[in-house]
Amino acid sequence: MALDQEFDYIIVGGGAAGCILANRLTASGRHSVLLLEAGGEPRHFWIPIPAGFSKLMTNRKFNWGFHTEPEDNVLGRSIPVPRGKGLGGSTLINGMIYVRGIAEDYDAWAAKGASGWSFAEVEPYFRRLENWHGTDANAKNHHAGPTPTGGEYSERRGKHGPMHICEVRERFPIAERFLKAAEQDGQPRNTDYNAGAQEGFGYYQVLQKEGRRWSVADGYLAPARKRSNLTVRTQAHVLKVDLEGKRCTGVTYRQGGRDITVRARVEVIMAAGAIQTPQILELSGIGRPAVLQAAGIDVKHALPGVGENYIDHFCTRLSWRVKNTRTLNEMSRGPGLAREVAQYYLKRRGILSLGTGLVFGFIKSRPELPIADVQYFFVHASYANAADRRLDREPGMTIGVAQLRPKSQGTIHVRSADPQIPPCIRPNFLHEQEDRDSLIGGMQVARRIVDQAAMQEYVAHELNPGRDVQAYDEWLDFARRTGQTIYHPIGTCRMGEDDNAVVDPSLRVRGLSGLRVIDASVMPTMVSGNTQAAVMMVAEKGADLVLGAAK
Repeated sequence: MALDQEFDYIIVGGGAAGCILANRLTASGRHSVLLLEAGGEPRHFWIPIPAGFSKLMTNRKFNWGFHTEPEDNVLGRSIPVPRGKGLGGSTLINGMIYVRGIAEDYDAWAAKGASGWSFAEVEPYFRRLENWHGTDANAKNHHAGPTPTGGEYSERRGKHGPMHICEVRERFPIAERFLKAAEQDGQPRNTDYNAGAQEGFGYYQVLQKEGRRWSVADGYLAPARKRSNLTVRTQAHVLKVDLEGKRCTGVTYRQGGRDITVRARVEVIMAAGAIQTPQILELSGIGRPAVLQAAGIDVKHALPGVGENYIDHFCTRLSWRVKNTRTLNEMSRGPGLAREVAQYYLKRRGILSLGTGLVFGFIKSRPELPIADVQYFFVHASYANAADRRLDREPGMTIGVAQLRPKSQGTIHVRSADPQIPPCIRPNFLHEQEDRDSLIGGMQVARRIVDQAAMQEYVAHELNPGRDVQAYDEWLDFARRTGQTIYHPIGTCRMGEDDNAVVDPSLRVRGLSGLRVIDASVMPTMVSGNTQAAVMMVAEKGADLVLGAAK
């Protein structure tokens, strides 16, 4: 065991939260910071190309490759749970979709004991991180709130932050027809789902700059690495946080076959994400005693909420065979692909600039609901095999359907004291009746929209689940047989004031000093949409909490 040097702050994990923290904590020049990342540098041909997500999602160099345990709720299937590996984390491999969520999400956090995290209190942090390249359609409806460190804001969307955000630039006839069909179904058109009411249809907002992926490694870490008070170490697999009594004093990590201990003068900050943060805490002896003892780990600090409250978005994919137009299925092969490659490199346009979603929809699965409960991801492509991202050879289109705020909760716990063994992931998808009702209602509305007159020129027939599926139990069986996570794990070290909360509203681990958690694991409940925007907000606010405590 080698003893290395001391730093003021040690950040465990170089993903979305870790890169933001590394930037904000070093900005003043007063604090020394060590950032530890188990993966490597974000260097790969496909990383800056938006369509490259399909290649990187199955690349073990940039994806941890986790899987769920087989569960009865999904008919005994083990479901992939991709998580990004390398500086930039999942922002290197995800679909780049940017969704803040809605005010009710964060007001619910505050109501559950996360004081200081209401929408009025967190919205300025969204604006601080955003460099929005669109129009501020709802500026007149601005929800006033306190302005955090970093400047004044006069509009609902941030225009000067590190993260470039734009609307998907490509337009295709079939996508326009889908939007028209939604209108024929009575659904509203929405020009900016991040600046007011979320319900409606339009084009997704994505984290891109001039047709290239824009990750947190680009926006936050690259400028911070020019500072002498930031040290970045890659291929550094953190084994545990080190405790002396009830104080966290540092971490031990493995790099190049050597175990190294580093000390933190002020704090260790866990930013390893909703899967690996609870795993590392449990490997350190922090967690539910029965879980630790079963894995052969000595209990150093009993904290029963670690690894509990795991929530993720579960998604089904409805698909149709398409006619009278070209889709990504054909455009990504043969001479068509050569043309698209040329267009991308000459103009940064075309299908290589697309991610996982083209058109969004936020809908009510039942008209009596007060707010949208289902999210759609429309793209004019269909998968022969969704697990390995292989597209059909014939033209097709897909609508991904996900319930926005699932109530089903699972767990993520260590199964062994060996840090190289992945944790046991049990999501418990579709356990709650509300989750089943929303998902099935969302699928039924999707079929109804595609049945509108505007789509008939392009729709040949339904592929999945097929028109034979009509009854509730048949829809549910389809969901159980085919549904996947869409990679939004949260909640496993949730914040709050109750006995099962892992961190307090200042993100300090309860009962210990010198240790915080700042990542998706602290979210008490799911936000309404893709989670990367919320993770970035948590990191921005978390940085202010850390720096405020240092004054």
